[in-house]
Amino acid sequence: MKGDREKIVYLPCIYRNTSTRKADYLATVDVDPESSSYCQVVHRLPMPNVNDELHHSGWNACSSCFGDASKKRNRLILPALISSRIYVVDVGTEPRKPRLHKTVEPVDLYWKCGLANPHTTHCLGSGQIIISCMGDPSGGGKGGFVLLDGETFDVISNWEQPGEAAPFGYDFWYQPRHNVMISSEWGAPKALANGFDPAHVAEGHYGTSLHVWDWTTHKRVQTLDLGEEGAIPLEIRFLHDPNATEGFVGCALKGSVFRFYRAPTGKWAAEKVIGVPSKKVEGWMLPDMPALITDILISLDDRFLYFSNWLHGDIRQYDISDTRNPRLVGQVFLGGSITNDGPVRVLEDPENQPQPQPRFIQGKRVYGGPQMLQLSLDGQRLYVTTSLYSGWDKQFYPEMVREGSVMMQIDVDTSKGGLTPNEKFLVDFGNEPGGPALAHELRYPGGDCTSDIWL
Repeated sequence: MKGDREKIVYLPCIYRNTSTRKADYLATVDVDPESSSYCQVVHRLPMPNVNDELHHSGWNACSSCFGDASKKRNRLILPALISSRIYVVDVGTEPRKPRLHKTVEPVDLYWKCGLANPHTTHCLGSGQIIISCMGDPSGGGKGGFVLLDGETFDVISNWEQPGEAAPFGYDFWYQPRHNVMISSEWGAPKALANGFDPAHVAEGHYGTSLHVWDWTTHKRVQTLDLGEEGAIPLEIRFLHDPNATEGFVGCALKGSVFRFYRAPTGKWAAEKVIGVPSKKVEGWMLPDMPALITDILISLDDRFLYFSNWLHGDIRQYDISDTRNPRLVGQVFLGGSITNDGPVRVLEDPENQPQPQPRFIQGKRVYGGPQMLQLSLDGQRLYVTTSLYSGWDKQFYPEMVREGSVMMQIDVDTSKGGLTPNEKFLVDFGNEPGGPALAHELRYPGGDCTSDIWL
């Protein structure tokens, strides 16, 4: 929390499902207000292939390796959600000019692990790297984990024991002090690859569960079915305090946040603690528009929870001093599907909020809605990008695919709570040299509150 202020961030930029047939790339963005290149992309590292769908990234070493002088946070692990490649990027030699270090080909995941569609990366205290996967090589759902060697980055094996994979995969977080790892579910890759079909939910192609794993034996020991209110549980976050036995997961489809916790019996349980109600609308694909919670994070002091409602268009800040009763203390609208100049009319809103005005920053209209979030170490700056996943971007926000996504910064009141857009900060990925791009998840070179785990 007392680390240096962020000066650059890395984020993948995607061309799949856009009009540009070029490789995705890793952008380096200058976020130092004292720099002459502030708010600019200062470097682009293209991948060697097209249609990868770069998505989330992680590190070869993080706070779980603290105290081990042989470990350095100098490699960014960059899985490709659709192609199933894993790129290892050297960010240590020249942090402002990353270079490709190694490519792990899909065949290694397929043949050694029977897995595909890698998503979340975490480093381990052992020096190895663990990556969650969403599917099998044929596109069916399969929630398993790939182990990489932390030096060679070769695929070692599955992390989970044979036969223990979950029906679906997505995100995960581990806490060795409590001998536990908990993973979440999105859906079957072949169902969601090119867009969202609501019928697929009823057909069982999307998940509703959290899976509890024994950290020592690598066995799945419990499944928490969150039910209809917990459909499509995505980002999962333990509290950062390694002694804590609780955390939160954002469930996209019904706009729910569940608190998960270890009960006195030793078993794990979950309860819904936040609900963002759907709005009755006309002029949209369905009569009810969900908030679609797509990203959540917890401040490093475990005081505030933030999440983005990608369809409704707002970011919310909750005081979680009482984890069972989160209290809304900040909200800001940044685009979304219900702006008052658009085709959608809100007929009934249980929260009685007016339709928001369109958002302009630096003269640029924000298309799409707030999606990926990253918080500064001191908690005072919240960075946000607008692209979710190119197949869904194309379906729900075609204007964003045409015009490019943006990166914004929100000023945070860390005393009483409150969110205010920084009107001087905008990174416009609509003006990229290769054409408008879809920028996704953000990473700081020094670590952040969504990639680092403390032991």
